[in-house]
Amino acid sequence: MNTGIWYGVGAYVAWGLLPLYWKQIEQVSAGQLIGHRIVWSFLTLGAITVLSQQGAALREAITRPGVVKSYALAAVLITVNWFIYVWGVNSGFIVETSLGYFINPLVSVVFGVLVFGERLRRLQWLAVTLAGTGVLYLTLAYGALPWIAMVLALSFGSYGVVKKKAPLGSMHGLTVETAMLLVPAVLYLVYADRAGTGAFLHQGMPMNAMLVSTGIVTTVPLLMFASAVQRTPLSTMGVLQYIAPTLQLLLGVFVYGEPFTRTQFIGFAIVWAGLIVFGLDGFLSRRAPMAAIIDEGAG
Repeated sequence: MNTGIWYGVGAYVAWGLLPLYWKQIEQVSAGQLIGHRIVWSFLTLGAITVLSQQGAALREAITRPGVVKSYALAAVLITVNWFIYVWGVNSGFIVETSLGYFINPLVSVVFGVLVFGERLRRLQWLAVTLAGTGVLYLTLAYGALPWIAMVLALSFGSYGVVKKKAPLGSMHGLTVETAMLLVPAVLYLVYADRAGTGAFLHQGMPMNAMLVSTGIVTTVPLLMFASAVQRTPLSTMGVLQYIAPTLQLLLGVFVYGEPFTRTQFIGFAIVWAGLIVFGLDGFLSRRAPMAAIIDEGAG
């Protein structure tokens, strides 16, 4: 197994186990947690940029046309995603957050059609249809749209569209995004402190350390992911990405005792069927060119 795959596994395992982290500080409001995540992520990324002597390259990159506009939109989308995820985890909806990340790849496929004019193969259409059917089944069964899952999938899918068009790499991009969010985050944290609800410096050193470490738990998986995609085929990364929601689902059901009813299982199973079809299509589409090359060589 090459180094890139290990980096990918590490990134997705870290993301999959994040509910364990957020649950340790669930007494802190989601707004404050996101504020700290922004502030400490920016400081962590800033330190990495300085230590790796990439400051000049980052300053030059920011001056490119369209960078500020693109990353301002990306910053809003990732904030929405982070907030709903943390709120969902700490409010007892880990199972539903996992559904959001199971359907996210198929949402990205739909965005590829709508935004980039990509054309889907028959099996891809079937996969998207199955995922949509699973969500519709859950909506009808419960009488309400699984909105946490949908907001997570749509916000992260939209974030992916913006990032695909954006000119910077993942680390520099997140540095710019957190820089844009830094002032609002600091102002909110100051407001919470003045209102007497602030957690930082008021609930002991363990809590302070956990809040500061939000920057580490954000940036380390990102850096592992960035290293993985440089060394590993995207097809492999596509398989590895299901590690995270699988771990989240298992944590929600077996560690935190969230219900996973027969109705939920059926809805999830329909979505999983779509993912299996999606993976099968990817396998067949990669195998066809290889077969053609072998036939050419044999001829």
